[in-house]
Amino acid sequence: MDKRSTPLSRVLRQAGGPGVLDALTERLSGADLTTLLLEVMRRRSRRLSPADVLRRYGHDRFVAPAPIPFARLRRAEDAVLSVLPDDVELITPAPVAPLGTHAVLGPVDQNNVVSTIRNSEVAADPTNALALEAAVRRRADPSRPVRLAAVQRVVRAQQVEGAASYAHFTLFALVTAGRDTGDLAFEREHAAEHLAIMTAAVRACGEADPQARVTVLDERFERVAAELDAAPDPGRSGGRGYYKGLCFKVYGKGLEVGDGGFVDWTARLLGNRKERLIISGLGVDRLS
Repeated sequence: MDKRSTPLSRVLRQAGGPGVLDALTERLSGADLTTLLLEVMRRRSRRLSPADVLRRYGHDRFVAPAPIPFARLRRAEDAVLSVLPDDVELITPAPVAPLGTHAVLGPVDQNNVVSTIRNSEVAADPTNALALEAAVRRRADPSRPVRLAAVQRVVRAQQVEGAASYAHFTLFALVTAGRDTGDLAFEREHAAEHLAIMTAAVRACGEADPQARVTVLDERFERVAAELDAAPDPGRSGGRGYYKGLCFKVYGKGLEVGDGGFVDWTARLLGNRKERLIISGLGVDRLS
């Protein structure tokens, strides 16, 4: 495609040229950019009428209510939480995270996240926020593993087609952070634990026979996979480059409902290659 015809090029021409983008991204501090964008949004909002707001509400996929009845969704949330071990701490993440949380850790394209004008972004995956909290706690006390869970409504900007696919939805997330103790001991223990919790949660939602499939991304993790109650899935393409060593999927109610694996997020956040982290999540809307 001719770069001169891209939407960004067209906008930059209207705004005064490519130098505008350089000024906004490189020359302004984060605080100054926020000041500028706040004023832009204040002025634009003053031009709106009640009819404009109602019109936007009627066609913006990000702001429509969830299509699943509240009672059904709440029953699924309660069922999932009922299987959590007592030593997993359930927390309530903020609805926004620091700018770059998903792109820097993920990696996830920033265009697939709803960025705000206050150097933050709307939560797109609670495992990212839980990883940040786990890193803070591991830094304060590296002698103890951290086990956190959350249920959170999240928003994702990319268009997704298929059954039970929405712009905003509820995820159950579980993370375990600790230190490498050798012999893949952390990995073997917590991969089995996460899969057991995920499949138990699916059963609690009424699926009698949830299925788990595991993909080995590093041959050293073959022995970890061999100890899991999961079928091999060597052909999986999604998640490569996101997960490290090993990842898995969980299926129930005829759909893929869960996903998880090992990531290097806490190692990078804390600058310590010995840090270990496993994350997993379930789509509560799909389970309901």
